[in-house]
Amino acid sequence: MSVPAPAAPPGQPKKAATAAWIGSALEYYDFFIYGSAAALIFPEVFFDESDPATATLLSLATFGVAYAARPIGALFLGHYGDRLGRKKIMVFTLMLMGVSTFLIGCLPTRDQVGTLAPVLLVLCRVLQGISAAGEQASANSMTLEHAPPNRRGFFTSFTLSGTQGGQLLATLVFIPVAALPEEHLMSWGWRVPFWLSVAVAVVGYVIRRKLEETPAFEQQAATEGVVKLPLAVLLREHWADVLRVVAGALIASVSTIFTVWALSYATSDAVGMSRSSMLWVGALANLVALAAIPLWATLSDRIGRRPVFLVGAAGSAVTMFLYLWSISTGSYPLTLLLGILAFGVVYSAANGVWPAFYGEMFSTRVRLSGMAIGTQIGFAVAGFAVTFAAQIAGPDGDDWSSVALFTAALCVPPVIAALSARETHRVPTEDLGVRKAHDSAQPETVAV
Repeated sequence: MSVPAPAAPPGQPKKAATAAWIGSALEYYDFFIYGSAAALIFPEVFFDESDPATATLLSLATFGVAYAARPIGALFLGHYGDRLGRKKIMVFTLMLMGVSTFLIGCLPTRDQVGTLAPVLLVLCRVLQGISAAGEQASANSMTLEHAPPNRRGFFTSFTLSGTQGGQLLATLVFIPVAALPEEHLMSWGWRVPFWLSVAVAVVGYVIRRKLEETPAFEQQAATEGVVKLPLAVLLREHWADVLRVVAGALIASVSTIFTVWALSYATSDAVGMSRSSMLWVGALANLVALAAIPLWATLSDRIGRRPVFLVGAAGSAVTMFLYLWSISTGSYPLTLLLGILAFGVVYSAANGVWPAFYGEMFSTRVRLSGMAIGTQIGFAVAGFAVTFAAQIAGPDGDDWSSVALFTAALCVPPVIAALSARETHRVPTEDLGVRKAHDSAQPETVAV
């Protein structure tokens, strides 16, 4: 059994959770305003020479580009996060996201510079993806290692409730923007939410630079030393858990389908709902998620991570089918009700628990790498799920049932991953992941 890590200073777990919440909210505000713009604005601004269906498909593909960049960012940021500490990565990712998002708001349109416009858009989107690759893994590692052992689920859930808060903020900002006259919306209005990322960078830097490094990481560095090559140790000792995290992370497809494809489908000619009304569905669903996520996480501290995660994964397969069906009926009250149920309540069970569930699979020396690499490979698939959905929906973009079945299929691997995983909610923090540790790994560490 490992030597117990020193307890975090009084108040530090709350401070770490708060920093994770605010930082993630600000970071994912940037990330999700791109999703709204990709569904509502960019087909015309950056791909306006194409026919509408192709323009929408290309725009949604740029949304997925960031997810393709995430595994690369995870390799880089995971390596340095396990060698240099969680705090440095948390500050770096926030600054990179703020700058890249601000630059999107400054880009010229296709009418102004031709094909250079979508090329620059993709480049900025890649930078967003690299940033997001390290954000959640570093914030989750920070909160988990600061949290009391019996409340790790609750404290790590603040990262994901922050993500939902960022999505809520992004949606609320886009509601008045989407209501602008078409001429103003397509010329300058869509740029405003991206320019606000300047405040993201400033506020995030002030909050995170004051946060202390975790006791678990400091003890690891002071005693055994940090790992020279975290990836080598991770793949040798934790390869099965990395695969579980990859499979589990496919549950994020529910979020991307809900946030981007369903929004595009509902506002298309096939259904005809207004932009503002559908943005309110997302806003209210995220508002409910803000309350549901910590409640689900608290329940997981009592009964375990696996049963709560399974409720979210299996339940999302059913409720997302109902949500997309409700959009096809054109009934806004039904769409609002089922949207809140699917995304605000059921999906929140898996979404609120996975930070602790995944993080507890790994030891301190490779935790950030394990979470970053595992989640970002799974998230890469989730990001392109939107593009696949657009193709599955057919030339008219209205085959919602095929998209619903596709989403349900992506919920199967997370269910299998949870069923095959160990239950860890009662394992002491210093003993997490040690089952796979070997004395032979000692030569691969270096003191710092």
